[in-house]
Amino acid sequence: MIRSIANEDGLSRRDFLGVGVTMLWAPLVVATPETQIFSTQPQDSRLTARPGRPTIPAPIGAVRLETERGRGGIFYVPKRYDPTIPAPLIVALHGGGGRAGSWERLYEPCEERGIVLLAPDSRGRTWDGIQGVFGPDVVFLDSALRYVFSRCAIDPEKIALAGFSDGASYALSLGPSNGDLFTRLIGFSPGFSYPEEPIIGRPRVFISHGSQDRVLPVALSRDGIAPMFDMDGYDIRYEEFTGGHEMPPEVVATALDWFLESAR
Repeated sequence: MIRSIANEDGLSRRDFLGVGVTMLWAPLVVATPETQIFSTQPQDSRLTARPGRPTIPAPIGAVRLETERGRGGIFYVPKRYDPTIPAPLIVALHGGGGRAGSWERLYEPCEERGIVLLAPDSRGRTWDGIQGVFGPDVVFLDSALRYVFSRCAIDPEKIALAGFSDGASYALSLGPSNGDLFTRLIGFSPGFSYPEEPIIGRPRVFISHGSQDRVLPVALSRDGIAPMFDMDGYDIRYEEFTGGHEMPPEVVATALDWFLESAR
């Protein structure tokens, strides 16, 4: 189960996020799609894949990752990729009920910046941790990362875990347990952050949210998630924009530039 993390004053993430936003969050829990779990194999929040020396040539462009159950993902390598120069990597997690294809919007900005992209599909309609237990999604993500690391030279100081909506909540919950892998966390319109122990490292955090979001109200990020990361000692950047439950291109560009600049 995902456990809460207490700060110095004894206030847990669950307690903190419940103060002032309970009435906003309660009805959204009911509306969250039910997760379909394809495997009951226990798995904690730790990822074991690590970048190293590639042994297989990297495919240039977009490659579809296929699985027996049809939910794989997308692996995108920009044309400017140079195997002699380790590249930055962004792992992007889709929203609830979505698919990896929603991240095709990142092809062009990743091409411009020389960023390698991995966008996995969740095993069910949304990510396992959204329902409170890490499991098959962590297993699949670990295997997908091994696939990428065996083909691309990746800079270990420039690896970001990003997500939108449910994917953002998942990134901000899974990421703190893997701060020795992910150096940056990016959450576009998240609903919560419930990390599981152990908490390892302190990756920098970027959170954006629309002021008119009617799916996940902005107060969840502004008054709960962002302050909680700050209280826990993370270096955090919070961007609030005029808009709804979305990822405006200018916000995405700001997040990607922040990722590259803050990783220097």
